[in-house]
Parts: sequence; structure tokens; C-alpha cells
Amino acid sequence: MKEILETIILNLVDNKDAVNITETQTDNFIKLQVRVSSSDMGKVIGKQGKIANAIRTIMKSFAVKENKKVSIDFMD
Repeated sequence: MKEILETIILNLVDNKDAVNITETQTDNFIKLQVRVSSSDMGKVIGKQGKIANAIRTIMKSFAVKENKKVSIDFMD
């Protein structure tokens, strides 16, 4: 899951070195925390959060295949 999210995020940002994704798993829950540079945060979130919501939707579809739930937090 982390690799899929990382591929999506790296294609959105300019400063690829500042991308940091932390994955925490329990039995059927995956929590992903995404950190990017402050200049790239707007590109990842999008206007009115549309890109962030689209990323969450994509990741939820991957999680359903594995019978898991996923949560994605975008951190400053």
C-alpha cells in the first residue's frame, strides 16, 4: 500500500526528497501519514481537497481488495 501511495505522491510534487510516508498496520486497518514540503502541500491537497479525496478513494479501492480499511493523513 505504501508503495502505491508513494508513486502517486511523487508524481505530484516538485521536491521529491521531502516526501515521507509512514505506514502503521493493525489486523485489518492501515494508517498512512504523508509528509511533503510546505510548497508542495497545495499540489497534494488540491483545490477544496479534491486531489486528496481522489487519493483517498484510490487507496480505499486497493484496501478493499485486501479486506482492510485505510486512513490517509496529510501532515505539515
